[in-house]
Amino acid sequence: MSKQFTRRAFVQTSAGAMALAANPFWSTLRARGDESKNNRPLVGAIGTGGQGTGIARRANKYGDVVAVCDVQRQHAERAKNEHFKDAEIFEDYRKLLDRKDIEAVTIGTPDHWHTAIALAALDAGKHVYCEKPLTLTIDEGKRLVAAVKKTGKVMQVGTQQRGDQFELFGRAVATARSGRLGKLHTITVSLPLSTAEGGPFQTQPVPDGLNWDMWLGQAPQADYCPERCHYQFRWWYEYSGGIATDWGAHHMDIAHWVMNIENSGPTTIDGTKTALPTIPGGYNTPKLVSVDYEYPAGIKVLMRAQPPGDEGLLIEGTEGRIYVNRGRLTGKPIEEQDADPALKDKIMEQVKELYKGNTAHYGDHMGNFFEAWMHGKWPISDVESQHRSVSACHLGNISIRLGRKLTWDPAKEDFVGDSEATAMLTRAQRSPYTVG
Repeated sequence: MSKQFTRRAFVQTSAGAMALAANPFWSTLRARGDESKNNRPLVGAIGTGGQGTGIARRANKYGDVVAVCDVQRQHAERAKNEHFKDAEIFEDYRKLLDRKDIEAVTIGTPDHWHTAIALAALDAGKHVYCEKPLTLTIDEGKRLVAAVKKTGKVMQVGTQQRGDQFELFGRAVATARSGRLGKLHTITVSLPLSTAEGGPFQTQPVPDGLNWDMWLGQAPQADYCPERCHYQFRWWYEYSGGIATDWGAHHMDIAHWVMNIENSGPTTIDGTKTALPTIPGGYNTPKLVSVDYEYPAGIKVLMRAQPPGDEGLLIEGTEGRIYVNRGRLTGKPIEEQDADPALKDKIMEQVKELYKGNTAHYGDHMGNFFEAWMHGKWPISDVESQHRSVSACHLGNISIRLGRKLTWDPAKEDFVGDSEATAMLTRAQRSPYTVG
């Protein structure tokens, strides 16, 4: 337990206490008790594609986005012209981080850039909101956990199901933890069949306005083709983890939340039923993902690809089961709550406890982030829990790629007796974009 990074540990560290005490905006709010326009913090947006601009716009509700950064010039220009008229444009995120007046950043880049930028932002004294999946490797997550602990800054991860849909996912978690399902034994995590397939792809000239070398960053050198860039980067292991991390980061997070093991992980991982794509030069992440996990207390988690619209979680215990996704929460235990207002109220009170005191922004994941760092609280999607849940997704991908069942030690965060698998906890880094 002493090794876990908790809110109490954050507040008790000298870095954490100093960071909160030294935050001028938080101190002003604490003294004045308001959030007037004149006291709005300044925010930088790094990565301004579709999702990156979306999260920046949400941040702009609570602060002023004064800088936008993207290696695709047109993305940054569009974000400025359409949403953030007074923002300064950058191509290099390091230049944006040099601005001392910026207190927080949003990161909406492709996955393989998340860690390097987040580490630099934390080191520069910024609070960080980073899109999911948090990392490309398990080692990256360990480094981010250590960096948050060292700097005392707040980092929120964009697993919005926790913050935006508490009446569905929070209620499902509270119901499962309340014991109304009996002893939990199986959680089926269903992922959509949205993975692109195909290849090989024809290389093309780099489009005007795109710094392709910097887009690649630490990833291996590769000639440009549209299929590697923008939304499609998800289907390459060099830049992401396929559907297993794209949607798995959302649903495995809820599975961990249900099991109340946000600082732990599975003990065995079996992805041998999943076949990898075989087209040379094509997308290399699988469409039909199937991974079996065993967790402490004998709980099985089954990650499965399902037809579109069926993505979600089936949570089963000895006394009942419930199903939850972004559109519905069903099952007899839920029907019983709806028929008994007192029982439902009791469950919803337990939902509040899941939010660690951040009750001012129910249903608003970005609001939860600002509340956390401006008022000395703990974010709902904190770096430790999100490192652990995306680690489970990475473990599934490692088992798939190696083609064998693996044994994992969640306390040591290492494989048991498998040096080849251990070597996949990190990745090769291309100069000059290496991180420490």
